[in-house]
Amino acid sequence: MAPAENRGIDELTQFAMKTLQRMGEAALKFYGKGDHSLKFDEELVTTAELHLNQLFTDRLQKEFPEHQVLESYNEEHAYSHDDKRYLWIFDAIDGVDNFQTGIPVWAVSLALLENYWPILGVIHMPATGDFFHAQAGRAAYRGKQKISISGQKGVDDESLLLTFSRFHLHYNSNFPGKIRNLGCTSAHICYVAMGRADAAVIANESFKGLAAARVLIESAGGKILKLDGSDFHLNEFLDGEKIDDHLLVVAPRNLRSVRGCLQKIS
Repeated sequence: MAPAENRGIDELTQFAMKTLQRMGEAALKFYGKGDHSLKFDEELVTTAELHLNQLFTDRLQKEFPEHQVLESYNEEHAYSHDDKRYLWIFDAIDGVDNFQTGIPVWAVSLALLENYWPILGVIHMPATGDFFHAQAGRAAYRGKQKISISGQKGVDDESLLLTFSRFHLHYNSNFPGKIRNLGCTSAHICYVAMGRADAAVIANESFKGLAAARVLIESAGGKILKLDGSDFHLNEFLDGEKIDDHLLVVAPRNLRSVRGCLQKIS
């Protein structure tokens, strides 16, 4: 087996995509099988997540035994040239409510950091068959098709803003277009990245949930920012601390237009 550093980013990306394809196939065996007498079948979701995490760990251990996984990595900020410089971030299920009830908008994702710098992100929506992927600093793709954020400047009555649940309890809005919550942050960011939505407001997230999406949206020309317009630095949450800030995913040129439509409720 060739050392990882000799394989290159393209081969690491192919490993990520093939692995996520397998994780998606495994997840589909649990999809929509929640107990419908319950509002939320926590047992099904927990079982599925444990199973998927073990499958991923086993596959990574077989292919790249020296690479680290977020849950078990030993934090070391010194620059390294050995294989331990690679850190994988696997999010087994984003959109657990949709997943357990049988609504197809949910995702599995995988990101890779090298010496704490993001180098690739892959998001797979198994129930719809969508694959989104990007290498940092390069183009973003849906399957083999290159994608980018909407080229429209400003927002109008045809614009789409994707939001989190209970958005209406936190903001008064005069957004002129449609406001929707699809129940999956990864999907929201993918749709902004491909120009289907103009912006997304996200909340209650973590490093794991945003690691792959960060690479994708930046490669597509967008950014994840704080609601006040200041920069957001995801690596500050590598320790697993909850992200309390509400965040805005948007094309930088439309930041002012979208922010101007939102007024936070005191």
